[in-house]
Amino acid sequence: MHMTEKKKQLFGTNGVRGIVGELITPELVMKIGMAVGSMRPGTIAVGMDTRTSGPALINAMKAGLMATGCNVIDCGILPTPALQYIVMNRYDAGVVITASHNPGAYNGVKVIEKDGTEMDDEASIEIEERVFSYNFDLKEWKDVGVVIPEGDLVSKYIAGVVKKVPEKIGEGIMVAIDPGCGAAYRTTAEILQSIGCKIFTLNAYPDGNFPARDPEPSIEGLAPLAEMVVSTGAAFGVAHDGDADRAVFIDDKGRFVEENKEFALIAEYICSQKKGILVTPVSTSRLIETVIAPHGCTVDYTAVGSIYVARRMRALIAEGKPVAFGGEGNGGLIYPDHQFCRDGGMTAAMMVLLLATKKQPLSTLVDSLPPSIMLKHKFHTDKASEILTAVREKFSRDSLNQVDGIRIDRKDAWALIRPSGTEPLVRLYVESTDESIAKGFEKEILSCISNFI
Repeated sequence: MHMTEKKKQLFGTNGVRGIVGELITPELVMKIGMAVGSMRPGTIAVGMDTRTSGPALINAMKAGLMATGCNVIDCGILPTPALQYIVMNRYDAGVVITASHNPGAYNGVKVIEKDGTEMDDEASIEIEERVFSYNFDLKEWKDVGVVIPEGDLVSKYIAGVVKKVPEKIGEGIMVAIDPGCGAAYRTTAEILQSIGCKIFTLNAYPDGNFPARDPEPSIEGLAPLAEMVVSTGAAFGVAHDGDADRAVFIDDKGRFVEENKEFALIAEYICSQKKGILVTPVSTSRLIETVIAPHGCTVDYTAVGSIYVARRMRALIAEGKPVAFGGEGNGGLIYPDHQFCRDGGMTAAMMVLLLATKKQPLSTLVDSLPPSIMLKHKFHTDKASEILTAVREKFSRDSLNQVDGIRIDRKDAWALIRPSGTEPLVRLYVESTDESIAKGFEKEILSCISNFI
């Protein structure tokens, strides 16, 4: 008999996320807490970003965890990678109350395993099954957990990032920082000052109303940061999303650095120092392959999502294979010598190291990258399977990677057709170094799927 593959219902690629008062309620969060506590008994570290709903939801989470006998370490407001660093090999699990880059009306839950990585799909499905069936290992009154005060644990994360770069490598470098009133309001400034940088800050205070800009860093939202970079003569500007697992940059001319170019610059530097495999999703620009190939490094492609990248990196290392770097083309980069998760604070420090080593302006480094034209589309459709079938047949003679949707690789271009895991959407990416080739390839694909969109 054919077994139907279990699929996540609450959890997306990065935890549970939704509008507060609709999907995300204290009741749901408490149930998730009881499920996590039942599955990962022991001492659990919890934290949150700056959202106004954070205190209500983190208290619900703590209640659920303690009801199952877990002891709780409340880390307060901190970046997701900071909590992951704190949990790693120290506590039995972790939970972050965050909706990352979503607007202020949203919140959510990310569950962290004891190795510091996000919980995988199989365990997430078990949480859902426990929540739906109210299957929790609740304890008697004398065995419920307690909150254990641990002092300032965020400083351990800051020190962990600082020790990964040469001492005072940032001396003489000015940086403008925009945490967007999110969880990095303290950490990135402290990291960069500790490595010798002079800093200027914008929106560096916690405010879950996000009065200055959305948690998602955009070209429009970072216009004030660009103005600050130019007016102060800073070497670059760095901005974060709400939970600071990503970092994006403004160059010294006030220009937004497209995230794949950011990835390429840091990847080229790391691979020049350490030969090995770079792990990234199928949606990432081929620019990464181009810049690391001269250093003898190769790319291993995964499904879209940082959890898949992190776990693939760990799997390759377990097989005895060298892994140099990993990440996504959205500013979420993973440093295996530091920890196996996206880390915006580490990326900010790495940009300082890159500029100090290269001794060229960021704008010059960006402009020297090979050309890349990427075309993107998003189609609302409920015929994703029909689209994939049509593409698979039409392009059967091409090199196809079907780890997540269908990626078509050609010598002078590539394309990805990928259904959303949470919405009735299909995304299309087409990239080439030549705009006419990219548009021609795009036309081929659109003619193939036009009946379904």
